[in-house]
Amino acid sequence: MSAPHQGSVVVLAAEGVLPSAALPSLRAAAHLFATDPALGDPPPGALVELAAAEPVVLVVDDLDLPAAKALTALGVPVLAAPGTGLLAAARVMDVLRSPGGCPWDAEQTHASLRQYLVEECYELLDAIDEGDRVALREELGDVLLQVLFHARVAEEDAADPFTVDDVARDLVTKLVGRHPHVFSGGDPAVRDAGTQELRWEELKQTEKRRESCVDGVASGQPALALAAKLTQRTARANLPADLLPAGEDVGARLFATAARARLDGTDPEDAARAVARRFTADVRAAELAARADGVDPARMDHDGWRRYWPARESQDGTRPRSLI
Repeated sequence: MSAPHQGSVVVLAAEGVLPSAALPSLRAAAHLFATDPALGDPPPGALVELAAAEPVVLVVDDLDLPAAKALTALGVPVLAAPGTGLLAAARVMDVLRSPGGCPWDAEQTHASLRQYLVEECYELLDAIDEGDRVALREELGDVLLQVLFHARVAEEDAADPFTVDDVARDLVTKLVGRHPHVFSGGDPAVRDAGTQELRWEELKQTEKRRESCVDGVASGQPALALAAKLTQRTARANLPADLLPAGEDVGARLFATAARARLDGTDPEDAARAVARRFTADVRAAELAARADGVDPARMDHDGWRRYWPARESQDGTRPRSLI
């Protein structure tokens, strides 16, 4: 199969909008084709022959059309506007939720979907922690599915409906409003990333008309993350550290540890998760070593676990001390 001419491209139009990056190719095209429901698709074979000799541009609204598939199989690049894939994902979600779609999807509510949102976010965190790019891409898609799903359910609410486009528009308004240094000709209060973070919180408090520095902190998040967030918010309001929760009970000690970590610039949730991941790896390593000796890990006593436990030194070169 001949290589395509360098100027040949497939342009994916989203809702009739062409990507700006396609303009040079459109101007330089020796042959320009577009799919037309009334006339039918251009013949794939003829397009392949032309694209091998001269710059050919094919404008489509679906990459699964035979003409588009023939050119992309030849190696012709695809130009698409940012967000084209998002539009396709929203359409698929609409089909799944509509009559004749998926029965399971049609039965879901915000409440029934809640568990999946939490699970997918944690799976995304795992992919980030593991540095797994393939998993990262997949898990981002799964989180996106939750957003699309909840927005589609909300669209059917007779009392207060809104769509995924409403969600996107609200997000655009928020991002533009909280970045005046980018979209409104500058903001003297923003000089670097640190001052931008402070400015973001100031704008958010004004925008949401909050009466307390702890308004808007999600109480349903994990306890360490909640403690860290409360510490961060109150520190910005100049609350003295000696007024943070203290005491000898387990809850107070955990809060104090999380608060100290946050004030030192460490995310306690991430730190605890890292320790948990190392512990998980040690458990698996000990079980693997035991099996290699013909020992069933499920039947090991304390001495057995200690025998196969992997040696792991702390940063100061000593073995970590057990707190139990």
